[in-house]
Amino acid sequence: MNMFLAIRSILGEILDLDPEKILEQTYLIRELNAESIDLLEIGVAIQHRLDIPVHDDLLFLKNLRTLLLRAELSKCPPIGVLAREYPHLSQERLAQILIDLPQGPVLRVSDLVAYVCWTRKDQGD
Repeated sequence: MNMFLAIRSILGEILDLDPEKILEQTYLIRELNAESIDLLEIGVAIQHRLDIPVHDDLLFLKNLRTLLLRAELSKCPPIGVLAREYPHLSQERLAQILIDLPQGPVLRVSDLVAYVCWTRKDQGD
């Protein structure tokens, strides 16, 4: 199963958008205008349709800014802190998030895909 296509279908349905216009690099909140209730529905749909456990904090990077503040206060490299908390994201993606953070919410469709693939691999799928 192509996880991007599955997630794109879920997003299109929940956000009432043409799935063909959703790319892996599309920002959920910035570009698709997803709101917190939408994220809840997306998480539930991913859990049920893809048969994986969903941890909202990981899937939607909910604690990102708190983690960065903790890293700053403890003088730890932020990318190391994020890598421990978000093992499904590559070092490259984490570096990109740090650069992109001043522009607003950083969650991309590709982050959801990475989470699903990582979780399925963890389950032995």
